[in-house]
This record gives sequence, structure tokens and C-alpha cells, in this order.
Amino acid sequence: MSAATTPAPCSPEDVRRVACIGAGVIGGGWVAHFLARGYDVTAWDPAPDAEDKLRRLVAAAWPALEQIGLADGASQDRLTVTATLAEAVADAQFIQESAPEKLELKRSLLAELDAAAPAGVVIASSTSGYPMTDMQTEAADPARLVVGHPFNPPYLIPLVEVVGGERTDAAAVEWSARFYDVAGKSVITMDRELPGFIANRLQEALWREALHMVANGEASVEDIDASITEGPGLRWAFMGPCLTFALAGGEGGMAHMLDHFGPSLKSPWTRLEAPDLDRTLRDAMVDGCEEAAKGRDYAQLVAERDQGV
Repeated sequence: MSAATTPAPCSPEDVRRVACIGAGVIGGGWVAHFLARGYDVTAWDPAPDAEDKLRRLVAAAWPALEQIGLADGASQDRLTVTATLAEAVADAQFIQESAPEKLELKRSLLAELDAAAPAGVVIASSTSGYPMTDMQTEAADPARLVVGHPFNPPYLIPLVEVVGGERTDAAAVEWSARFYDVAGKSVITMDRELPGFIANRLQEALWREALHMVANGEASVEDIDASITEGPGLRWAFMGPCLTFALAGGEGGMAHMLDHFGPSLKSPWTRLEAPDLDRTLRDAMVDGCEEAAKGRDYAQLVAERDQGV
């Protein structure tokens, strides 16, 4: 990432107006989230019926957002849908782009946003898989362009993955990660670009294996979904796959689990090729689980998992 350029015009804590460019399922979900967090939101989408669809989406999401708890001053009335992109971003202090997943469109739109937005305002893309390095090629100030990848629906699923491109200012990544945190998201700031980011790669691996099983007549769609919702999905919601497997090793943790079950990586349980479980990978998993446990011992983790489920 590049060296620092123009600083953001305000701190993440002081943002009051957010612009959402693209108002489909993801963009509209962002609008609902930001409104629920008490921001003024301007939105723009080129579709002729975009405003009606957006307001219906927000209205449909609002009961769930009320149940979660709205921020002080949160209101659907704080949404303004503008006639042009330039109007939407004119006074924005943060911009979330959620256009369709087409690389050339992303490149041209991000360049247009960069030209229209106030100097220094961070522009984030909701892309599902494109590296920012590939999208920032036409922008005059690529330093302020970052990826802020959400999960659907953005107003309910807290995760957002943040990463910059080769020409992104490191300060823009830090600023946007802090903003998302202030705005109520759960943030993963990635150290490097990776196509599909983290969660989509894991999700895609499961999806591809599911497709293989259906294609080969090995399992029904209903069986596959139930195998997750009635099985490991319940545990993953609280601890994820790594700590879940660490508990499978009992008091010996991930070290015992890998030493005992490691050979099964070579069993034909998936169409994906398993990596070699060498000492470096083993130690990285063991150390990572100890760090993720944050001082909780085996008994505490088991109690937390059981209570959660």
C-alpha cells in the first residue's frame, strides 16, 4: 500500500453523513444499516425504479432493526435518494459503493466517485471478490479506495472484511476499519489481498462440495442444509471451525487434535486437495487457537460453547 496522502476530512467518530452508491440487495442493506445507526444517508442508483425498491427494502428491514435496537435519532426519514451520483456524494463523509460485480463497471464507477467526492473522503467497495488493486486502476486518487466487503444482509450480519490495494494509503484502511467498528460492524482487517477474501473462500469451499454431492446423487439439498443447521453450523456460530476443532482434541487442544486426526486429511472426505500438515502449519494452527482462546481454558470454552448452543 502507498504512503499517506490527503487525510480524511473528519474522524470516524465524527461521521454524520454516508453516501451509498448502488441500491440493490447489498447497497440497500447498507442503507438500512446506516440509517439504523443514526446516520443521514444519501443514495443513488441508475435504475428508474430504484427509489421505490430501496424504500421498500428499508421498510421491510426496519422491524428487525427495531428489535435489535436503533441508535438515538435513527429514522427512515433520514434517507435522501438523489437524481445524480454527484449529488449523492457532494457532502458525504464516507462512501459505500455496491454496484454489480463487473470489473470494468467497478473501475469506471470508482474513478467517477473519486472525481466527484470531497477530497480525502474514503470510498469503500462492497465487492465480493475483486482485489482493490484491480479496481483502482482508473482513479486519480487510488489511495483512498478500500474494500469493505459485507455479508448479506448487511443490516443483520455484522461481518465486514477490510483490505486495501497496492495503491491504497494504509491510513485509509485504518480509518475505514475504525469507521465500520464505530458504525456497529464486526471488522476483519486483512493483512493482504486475497481473491474472495476470507469468508467467501470458506463459504465457497463448502458450496462446491455440496454441489458435488448433489451432482453425484450422494445427498439431497435438504440433507445438505440440515447437516449444517442441525450440526456444525450451531457450533460455528459461536467459535468458528478452528476453535471448534480445538475442542475436539479435548484438554490437549488443537495440538492433540492435529496429531490424532491429522492423517484423515488424506481421506477422501472432500474433493478439495488438503495441504500438507507439516510442522509449520501444525504450529500455526496450535498457536492461532491459543491466541483465539484469549486465556480461556478447555473447560471454559466447552461451557461457553454448550451455553451458546
